[in-house]
Amino acid sequence: MTAATLTIHPVWLRATHWLNALAVVIMTMSGWRIYNASPLFDFKFAKEITLGGWLGGAIQWHFAAMWLLAANGLVYLLCNVGTGRIVRKFFPLSPRAIIADLLAAFRGQLSHADLRQYNAVQRAAYLFAIVDAVLLVLSGLVLWKSVQFPLLRELLGGYEGARLVHFFAMAAMVAFVMVHLAMTAMVPRTLLAMIRGR
Repeated sequence: MTAATLTIHPVWLRATHWLNALAVVIMTMSGWRIYNASPLFDFKFAKEITLGGWLGGAIQWHFAAMWLLAANGLVYLLCNVGTGRIVRKFFPLSPRAIIADLLAAFRGQLSHADLRQYNAVQRAAYLFAIVDAVLLVLSGLVLWKSVQFPLLRELLGGYEGARLVHFFAMAAMVAFVMVHLAMTAMVPRTLLAMIRGR
């Protein structure tokens, strides 16, 4: 088998990746519009980068994307666990390896020769994104159905605490996406692999 025909990403991974990307973009932009209706901090997001036009429209977009993110994210997790990919791709992982690869990246010496293998920084970043997405869903449940999830609400510091968790988890996801896009621009082959799978 030649290098050109090696499978890097299976079909299920590519499909869930792009659906998650769509859901995150819709949820972020509509979430910014929802935030603007009742800001937590002394700023608002520019209307041009929000989705929904008004609060009701933004909530509709947010809920529609919420179901997509939750269902598709669950499929992603189940496929990763069921195929054993989560262990093969993301572990072992150690702080020492993360620091070494991060320093190599800053020196421009981090190899991307084999796209089938994630370096330690990628492993940590992708695991972080998974945990952050779960936190977004859980805090979002409290904001949506606060009365129905009293224990979860209390664990997140009450309704206002859940709003803060949701906001900072969203900010962390946006930061992850920005770094992810920057890294993709630096190694464009990774985008082709995520589209073609090979």
